[in-house]
Amino acid sequence: MIPTVARTALRTLITGLIVTAVVRADEQPESVSIDPSRPEVQTFIERMRTAHGFSSEELTQLLGQAKTQQSILDAMSKPAERTLLWYEYRARFLTEQRIAEGAQFWIEHRELLDETAVRYGVAPQYLIAILGVETSYGRITGRYRVLDALSTLAFDFSPRSSYFTSELEQFLVLTHEEPVDPLTTLGSYAGAMGAPQFMPGSLRRYAVDADADGKRDLWTDWADVLASVANYFRAHGWQPNGVVVTDVDIDQQHASNLDSRPTTLTETVASLRTKGVVFKESLPDDAPAMLIAADEPNEIRFRVGLNNFYVITRYNRSPLYAMAVNDLANLILERVFSDEPQG
Repeated sequence: MIPTVARTALRTLITGLIVTAVVRADEQPESVSIDPSRPEVQTFIERMRTAHGFSSEELTQLLGQAKTQQSILDAMSKPAERTLLWYEYRARFLTEQRIAEGAQFWIEHRELLDETAVRYGVAPQYLIAILGVETSYGRITGRYRVLDALSTLAFDFSPRSSYFTSELEQFLVLTHEEPVDPLTTLGSYAGAMGAPQFMPGSLRRYAVDADADGKRDLWTDWADVLASVANYFRAHGWQPNGVVVTDVDIDQQHASNLDSRPTTLTETVASLRTKGVVFKESLPDDAPAMLIAADEPNEIRFRVGLNNFYVITRYNRSPLYAMAVNDLANLILERVFSDEPQG
């Protein structure tokens, strides 16, 4: 039995720890308004004034309504592409619901998809798969104000401050070019927007007004959405009818010398063959390639990504993401054509 004095001391200690935890939680609230007088914010305001003609007063008022959000900083530190293995990542995206909804999307928008595919040289299943992985076909486009997300990451996320400062600049310019309200537009924790989740800079560079209605609407206008994704792919070098990724075997004598976690096309089909990679289909020797490890629960399988795989990684740098898009695209294609009446 604990003596009375000891019990009293223990209760005092526990109470003190609880109070300290509460105080610390209060010291780090979920959201804090951006202070426009901060030097880095003032530098940004001046840059916007001189480069784009924005009013200092307008920006001071607008940025004063932006909020740094701790949940955004937390999300940036643990994206799924860095914390999950392939079989775990795959399970999130290659679901029956996502395949069925993708097939239904194709059926409902077949004419528009065919027109876009012919114009840009990107097969419909890849356009659909991007939308499926990104936003479940436009259903889940983000819950953060883009202004908050980009301001948080520009001014309070030092590892990538420069990039997000540039994207905040692009977003504010966009709000003067398109009917985009800086105070109400929602997106991802990283500031990506619309059904295809374009960052502001990508939206300004690659979005397309496909139906010529005077605006580039990536939220509700499927003509604009599909053309914009296709245009992004084409601008980054998509090859019509090109192989995206292929399964391979590895000569185990050479396995330890292979780099299976690349982010660029550092090899060719021929150079991988000389290193013990056994291809299951005929591919040009000079085709740029990268070897990818696809982790399964009890083993590691290997795949080789080619030019179009690399193009998908320009949308999201993760090979896991590109594999998910490719595999979802193929499953949707299979579902659509297996459901069509034969003969």
